[in-house]
Amino acid sequence: MRAEALAELHAACFTTPRPWNEAEFRDLMRGPGTFLLNENRGFLLGRVIAGEAELLTLAVDPKARRDGTGRALVERFAQEAEALGAESAFLEVSAENDAARALYAATGWKESGRRKGYYRSPEGDRIDALVLTLPLARATS
Repeated sequence: MRAEALAELHAACFTTPRPWNEAEFRDLMRGPGTFLLNENRGFLLGRVIAGEAELLTLAVDPKARRDGTGRALVERFAQEAEALGAESAFLEVSAENDAARALYAATGWKESGRRKGYYRSPEGDRIDALVLTLPLARATS
């Protein structure tokens, strides 16, 4: 997917945190250790640096939600991160994003911290981010 298409889908999925623009996607994808996964009508952007993976963002077309696309992307992320040498993974998710939190819980992610007021809603409200972690199989072998 091109940066323009990523930004367009991201904008259809997010208000908090704010959607990323085309330039931000382009810059992130040029960074070391960054990888993009596509699945059906969704994508996941991740990166691996120094043995740690970060799930940067996950977006699934609102019309395609609850069809397994998000779960498939999260599971592929863990496989790809491990193949790239990661022993653990982390992500940040809005404390108010119940659907994403349920998906991550169902795929083995555990809350390990909270960043108070990390996100700002379009109305200016501060929203906590939950930090979730996932040990990868490589770490236990």
